[in-house]
Amino acid sequence: MSRSYRTLEEPATAEFVVRGSEFFGHARPVDSVDAAEEFVETVATEYADATHNVPAYRVRADADGDLLREYSSDDGEPSGSAGKPALNVLTRQDLENCAVVVTRYYGGTNLGVGGLVRAYSRAVKDAVEAAGIVERRPHETVSVTVAYDDSGTVRSVLESEGYEFDGEYQADVSFTVRVPIAESASLRDRIRSATSGRADLA
Repeated sequence: MSRSYRTLEEPATAEFVVRGSEFFGHARPVDSVDAAEEFVETVATEYADATHNVPAYRVRADADGDLLREYSSDDGEPSGSAGKPALNVLTRQDLENCAVVVTRYYGGTNLGVGGLVRAYSRAVKDAVEAAGIVERRPHETVSVTVAYDDSGTVRSVLESEGYEFDGEYQADVSFTVRVPIAESASLRDRIRSATSGRADLA
């Protein structure tokens, strides 16, 4: 997946009360289905005393980013009144690699299916608004191993491009670089060229 995508900037929670029922919308950026499910599990554990913890997520589930995994559950609310409306907010805003959980503490008054749809939608919208939306480009990690003599050259290539990287100095020097997937081939070429092919790239 070399294209950019819209996701959440940071984790956030929003809350409000409707006719006695408390709603908490929890939203978080995630980078895998496992991370999304872990977040859902964490919220469900933290709010185990809630009446409902309704999850929804949209995650690119493969390395190429062609497979979009969508999931939602009503967690005991009437069918179609909670999970689907929560997921629909993410879909309408074209958000990916994010997960939400709406926690509800029942306040004694039934809201009806229409009221639930509105409340669960609002909880996700408010949480997304609090989290902020950013455009991200998928990254990959490139490993570069060179002899000491070439390490300064490689370092200056990385710094001139503004990439995030870590350097490990042992018998050889290893750099671990975060690179937008769309730019990794040209970075590899530049490093090969700068070191006359001596760099070991992975």
